Amino acid sequence: MADMGGFDADKVPESTFDAIPAGDYRACMIESQRKPTKAGDGHLLSVKWRIAGGEFNNRTVFDNFNLWNASAAAKARAEKDFAKVCIAVGVRKPGDSNELHGLPLVITLEVGEYNGQPKNEITDYKAATVSKPTKTEAASDSTTSKPAGW
Repeated sequence: MADMGGFDADKVPESTFDAIPAGDYRACMIESQRKPTKAGDGHLLSVKWRIAGGEFNNRTVFDNFNLWNASAAAKARAEKDFAKVCIAVGVRKPGDSNELHGLPLVITLEVGEYNGQPKNEITDYKAATVSKPTKTEAASDSTTSKPAGW
């Protein structure tokens, strides 16, 4: 048993989540893990991305790729999207998802809704180039540090 010292849940403000606005953002994969699907009939690759630079620097976005799914359509969609990731970071035949960690690319975010809360969804993956500034770069100043090679 632990004395709660007068804790009052009614005095704690409800947490709200502010989605990152829709647009293109430089990012890199920072975590990945193979997990079973909710239905238990396959596995997915669960990925955590980190935004690099600008107003949303260090914010995280989550993504799933149904690469080992009983549904052929879900698997085909996941393979198409995951191939875009691999091509964007220059690792076309990864032996392990860890090979993709820390490599820069540009993700396209949209804002949707889940259980009445705003939710970011990644809709595209592109190679990170220096030719066109992304939304995060346009919002940052020249003193913002970026990973090497950006």
